[in-house]
Amino acid sequence: MTIRSASLTIVTGTLSQTRAFYEAHFDAKAVFDCGWYVVLRLDPSGAGSELCLMVPRDDMITFAGGTFFNLLVDNADEVHARLVDAGLPMVIALEDHPWGDRGFGVVDPSGVVVYCYHPIDPAPEFEPYFVRE
Repeated sequence: MTIRSASLTIVTGTLSQTRAFYEAHFDAKAVFDCGWYVVLRLDPSGAGSELCLMVPRDDMITFAGGTFFNLLVDNADEVHARLVDAGLPMVIALEDHPWGDRGFGVVDPSGVVVYCYHPIDPAPEFEPYFVRE
């Protein structure tokens, strides 16, 4: 099996606010929009980084929390500075993590933690956990 792309769909009652959050802060562009279901492209190259937002249909349960949406970025410090300047509160402080990333987190209007990070060298105690091919 070959997976060519992957996306996350968030069932939310705050579709318009969540969409505006990703468009304003992560340069997302809608590539499909039928009103109750929107596909946002996060990667301008079209390489498959998409986030889908959906208004609950029939008896669907809306998102209830507990999810991180991880975004590998070129420079977490630059993204962090831009989001702080925009007035977004951080729920995870920008810092180096021993497992090998430097990152921070914000919460989107639907309650998803958006974790932005870039890789750094892991601490020696985490090195054995990496699976190398």
